[in-house]
Amino acid sequence: MGSSHTKARPPATQSFHHVHNLWNDAEAAKLRGVDRLVYRSNKLGADLRITNTGGGNTSSKLREADPLSGRPVEVLWVKGSGGDLRTSTRENFSSLDQKKLMGLQAVYARRRDKGLKSRAEDDMVDAYPHTTFNLNPRASSIDTPLHSFIGARHVDHMHPNAIIAIAATRRCAVLTKEIFGHEMAYVPWLRPGFELGLAMQSLVRKHPKATAIMMGQHGFISWDNDDKKCYLRTLDFIERAAAYIEQKYALKGGDVRAFGGAKHTALPPAQRHATLVSILPWLRGQVSQHKRLIGTVQDDEKILRFVNSRDAARLAALGTSCPDHFLRTKIKPLYVDWNPQTGDAAALKAKLAAGLVQYRKDYAAYYNKCKRADSPPMRDANPTVILIPGCGMIAWGRDKSESRVTAEFYTCAVEVMRGAEAIDTYVALPQQEAFDIEYWRLEEAKLRRMPAEKELARQVVIVIGAGSGIGRETALRLVKEGAHIVCVDVNLDAARATAKEITDRHGVGIGLAGSGISNCGPAIALACNITDRQSVRAMLDQVALAYGGFDALCVTAGVFWPSDATGHIPDDKWAFTFGVNVTGSYVVADEAARTWREQGLTGNLVLTTSANAVVPKKGSLAYDCSKAAANHLVRELAMELAPLVRVNGVAPATVVQGSAMFPRDRVLGSLAKYNIAFAENEPTEVLVRKLAQFYADRTLTKSPITPADQAEAYFLLISQRLSKTTGQILTVDGGLHEAFMR
Repeated sequence: MGSSHTKARPPATQSFHHVHNLWNDAEAAKLRGVDRLVYRSNKLGADLRITNTGGGNTSSKLREADPLSGRPVEVLWVKGSGGDLRTSTRENFSSLDQKKLMGLQAVYARRRDKGLKSRAEDDMVDAYPHTTFNLNPRASSIDTPLHSFIGARHVDHMHPNAIIAIAATRRCAVLTKEIFGHEMAYVPWLRPGFELGLAMQSLVRKHPKATAIMMGQHGFISWDNDDKKCYLRTLDFIERAAAYIEQKYALKGGDVRAFGGAKHTALPPAQRHATLVSILPWLRGQVSQHKRLIGTVQDDEKILRFVNSRDAARLAALGTSCPDHFLRTKIKPLYVDWNPQTGDAAALKAKLAAGLVQYRKDYAAYYNKCKRADSPPMRDANPTVILIPGCGMIAWGRDKSESRVTAEFYTCAVEVMRGAEAIDTYVALPQQEAFDIEYWRLEEAKLRRMPAEKELARQVVIVIGAGSGIGRETALRLVKEGAHIVCVDVNLDAARATAKEITDRHGVGIGLAGSGISNCGPAIALACNITDRQSVRAMLDQVALAYGGFDALCVTAGVFWPSDATGHIPDDKWAFTFGVNVTGSYVVADEAARTWREQGLTGNLVLTTSANAVVPKKGSLAYDCSKAAANHLVRELAMELAPLVRVNGVAPATVVQGSAMFPRDRVLGSLAKYNIAFAENEPTEVLVRKLAQFYADRTLTKSPITPADQAEAYFLLISQRLSKTTGQILTVDGGLHEAFMR
């Protein structure tokens, strides 16, 4: 260990205004070893001004006992590949024998001397597993040498907006010295890896008073032999950078003059959302030609200030600076030169269409110009970030979490540009360097190691009636296959309960800390009355704002109104039954068709009919007739929506358990009707089981039909397993022979 590090002064700033000091001595005192590293990492990751989601890494060099010999070993614990500092646990950290890691320097030197520098870099990553301590399976980060080759016990490598703003200026080296003096050294841009680690090691030796290094175009790294001091030192450097930037920013006119001042005015929220709704499904179809993407809309004050500015087009064309940023946001976003004050959505769509064509050409040119002999094939040439004056930003990803994080990263890039322009001139990473990161062999290998996508990945499925019964079970079934679920019910509280059940089980996704519909995760809850066309349209528009569009729609909502003893049903209840069970499904299909046609992506519609549609039953006249009509509605819609949308139906037999259509009163009435013995004071669940078994005994399988049985049918129909099936009714009735085809 270098003794110079222990002599470095503690952080000068103990009061922070631009970052949060979350360290709690009482909490930290209870922890030892790796657990203190996890604690420090979580606190750093909890503040997005310190590092972005999934970015940065931390390390501690600890004395451990060799599991075989029992001898003490110096072990580098460092956040491994993948994961997020805010949520990391012990399992997210790799453990490496520090002595063996240092020994790799000689191996690297031999290979580099043979003129194989680039290959040697990659070979070192392949060598890290040979230094693993105690069979830890966590893959090592490419930043491992940065932590190993700096002698201090504790090292933080962060990507704060304020620091990157300095790193992304033309005068980075000069500004670093001006702001931090001898406390922070400077290294020009080098791709993360072994060579950068060696450069940092050399800098530490040349600058013994330094406790941090500014990494050109990238971020910074800081260290100390005490973990709390290391944490506070990291905060201190960020605080000083942010304070310097804000002082210069204010002198240049602040928000009013940011990015050259305003060129456009943001549309009012209602008009802004209406404009976005008018383009989002179409736009999703355009950017999903390679693979379906999920969208996130961001229209907060900071993003609107940028997209409405005079310099937005110039800065957007430069692309981002930090490697973490452009891996998500690509070499540059698509900026659309549209005047929002005209309010002309058709003109916006035309500009988007032309812009997408040009963007794909530019991306192909970038690939062909920068590719190397062993570069992986060109990836999707569509933008992941689209900037629209007056409206904000639309980010795209394979799921909601990825698109939300992409939006977060570009927001960070905007803040970097704001800071850089306030103190100097913003410069992006050179295209070749950016390409070499984006198409790095190790990055490609990382992508290939990712688990196969689930069957319904990249799909947005609306489940109407998701608050209970079949709808709830369908929502829970589909999310297991990777679908994003829109839980819709006339009862919003019931829809919210199902959505919460999904997010409690499956999480809300990385980076989904914000509020509002655009910050949703794998599930959202919406209210809708399917007999009201305006209500249906409003719901579908909300889905567009949340995800960009949708792929499948399952209508499980239905009502049952029994006839009286004479077979009579009031006219209004007859109309109500048909309104929900038939007209409602038609209205939903008719409005959804507009979105499907705008997207131009294939879709699926599944309606709920009933075994009663072909088996008349005394006392359910209106219900049975409505379900017979629903059967034929499936066939008619299959004709109308072909070939873009497949339309099918699920026909359950009577589902009692978990069904909102069987409240206690109806269960009691049915038991009495069929002369099934019961006591008035029996628990509802006991009465339900009796009635369910009665219906089951009328079938060939003798097993009660459950909502989960129906959910499986919905899954089959919206998956690709029955991709050639349309206009059909899939019966799930346990073998009700009266319903056999005849």
